[in-house]
Amino acid sequence: MTLAAVALGVVMVSLDGTVVHIANPTIARDLGSSMTGLQWVTNGYLLALAVTLIVGGKLGDRFGRRRLFVIGVAGFALASLGCGLSPSTPALITFRVLQGLAGAFLVPNTLAILRSTFPSSELNRAIGMWGAASAFAAAAGPIVGGLLVEYLSWQAIFVLNVPIGLAAAALAVRWAGESHAPGADRFDIVGAAVLAGALFVLVWALTSAPGRGWQHWAAGVAAALVLLAGFVIRQRRCSAPIVPLSLFRSRALSVGVVLLVTGNVALYGVLFSIGLYMQNVHGYTPLETGVRLLPLMAMFMVGSPLGGRLTGRLGSRWPLALGMALLAASFLGLVGLSADSPYGRQWPWLVLLGLGMGMVVVAGTDAVVGTAPVQHSGVAGGLQTTANQLGGVLGTTVFGMVIATIVARTLPAELHGAGVPDAVTEQVLTRMGQAEQGIAPLGAQLDDLAVAAITGATQRAFMSGMHTVMWIGAGIALLSALLALLIPGRRREAGSRPATAG
Repeated sequence: MTLAAVALGVVMVSLDGTVVHIANPTIARDLGSSMTGLQWVTNGYLLALAVTLIVGGKLGDRFGRRRLFVIGVAGFALASLGCGLSPSTPALITFRVLQGLAGAFLVPNTLAILRSTFPSSELNRAIGMWGAASAFAAAAGPIVGGLLVEYLSWQAIFVLNVPIGLAAAALAVRWAGESHAPGADRFDIVGAAVLAGALFVLVWALTSAPGRGWQHWAAGVAAALVLLAGFVIRQRRCSAPIVPLSLFRSRALSVGVVLLVTGNVALYGVLFSIGLYMQNVHGYTPLETGVRLLPLMAMFMVGSPLGGRLTGRLGSRWPLALGMALLAASFLGLVGLSADSPYGRQWPWLVLLGLGMGMVVVAGTDAVVGTAPVQHSGVAGGLQTTANQLGGVLGTTVFGMVIATIVARTLPAELHGAGVPDAVTEQVLTRMGQAEQGIAPLGAQLDDLAVAAITGATQRAFMSGMHTVMWIGAGIALLSALLALLIPGRRREAGSRPATAG
């Protein structure tokens, strides 16, 4: 029942992360939102969540993990209700920020609760089910969102969180035991502020980079690194640190954090590319794209429990290495796609991708949360979820900028090779610079020109960028597979035995 409670909490957050994208056009129409406003509906939530995850985990260690989980669930449900009742875009953005703050209380403490509830022989299987619940919600999000928006309203996607949150809170209060770190009577407010500032600058730089270029991104990352260095100095001198640096003496934890970042960089970067490929090259709607990504999410649901079982038997080293190798194989397979590749050539690689990522998430979570001392399980849960968030933002941003850069460089030659006159090429490039992500179907906006030639040229330019990021993703995954071998092998405790079905 404790597992059911935390799984419902994760379902609520994961579902909310994917349904909003489906509703954006309807929200813009009903509230009169600008493109900037819609971006902040997403980025406001992302910033608030990513910046405070570690602090939320630390507060759980200090004041009680179940207590913070219930507060986070209740706050998320109330903020969701506020989103559904929002009369304007600024109000919606405000409640989305409150959702992110509540999610930062909720998510890291789900892992901390599992860490303090389940014995080590069952923890990996519990984390596997936790990952499967998250994958199920992420997969269902586009479909559920499409149905709710089409047959009810965009407000319904937020109101849906209320009954889920009530059920999760009720189960947690009734069944989950309370736990907290012994002797945690102080809280480093200065350290929390410096850490939040560093993560804010980093996520801000990453989320706003596509519209401002590489220089803005590099300056933001450099500033974030300076703040993170200040945070490390503060933690070394503080008697009650937010993140005890002694945690990183564990090679498994340190490598696990890195691999969660790199795994999510590759995953989200490739998912971003595949989403654009399906919508802008094949012309699928967002809902149709979500349906075609179901094999990936379904195998994520299979790979998570499988990763839990393998991790329970072998430790996290070999499941992480195998999962990363599967990711690399998937990316190399996706390199073979062309603009006219049928769906039958797409889904097998998506299946491989989902299976590998399910194993990576569970084994990486075990390496971080499962090896940390129980008294620091909230902080470890914050590290795990922050690594996931940063990897996702970094992958989407960097891969998107790589694609946009390659398209901008190759499109003029593609248009010239297709026989498009220079004057028309200049118009196309101007419109491309104004289009979202730089690869909108420009031919539809220029119907008095050679539409077929322009469309073919833009698709070839995009495919060149997509193939490049797939090669990059494969390289990251292969290097990560080698890095996973640095994790120490599992040492079975005396008298321990593998968990059985009985």
